[in-house]
Amino acid sequence: MNDTATETRTVTVEREIAWPPEKIWRALTQPHLIGEWLMKGDIKPVVDHRFHFSADWGGVDCQVLEVEPNRILSYSWGGLGLESVVTWTLSPTDTGTRLRMEQSGFKSDQQQAYFGAKAGWPRFLGNLEQLLARMD
Repeated sequence: MNDTATETRTVTVEREIAWPPEKIWRALTQPHLIGEWLMKGDIKPVVDHRFHFSADWGGVDCQVLEVEPNRILSYSWGGLGLESVVTWTLSPTDTGTRLRMEQSGFKSDQQQAYFGAKAGWPRFLGNLEQLLARMD
């Protein structure tokens, strides 16, 4: 039986970035850096750490689910009725890093959140690349 009410969708954005995973990891896990490209939040790369991201439109409650330094960072992303998971995967390449962001858990009746994420994440990753270019 196919139950469409429980089907979920995922937004995935992948980029080849010309910096090593260690540098990108810092931008993903240090509050003063993540605040520059994503949202303000007291993130820490520690499993079970709870934190809140805030922006002018509101905020999301998060909890760190998985940490593999310089490789995988995953946290829950909940707010406005959305219960999802954001997973960052960093894979070293000859020229830098393949960065993959996956946000999963959009229910079929959460079109606005889904399309917002589809539009928003590429923009956030563009901001991230600009920040990486400025970082030491």
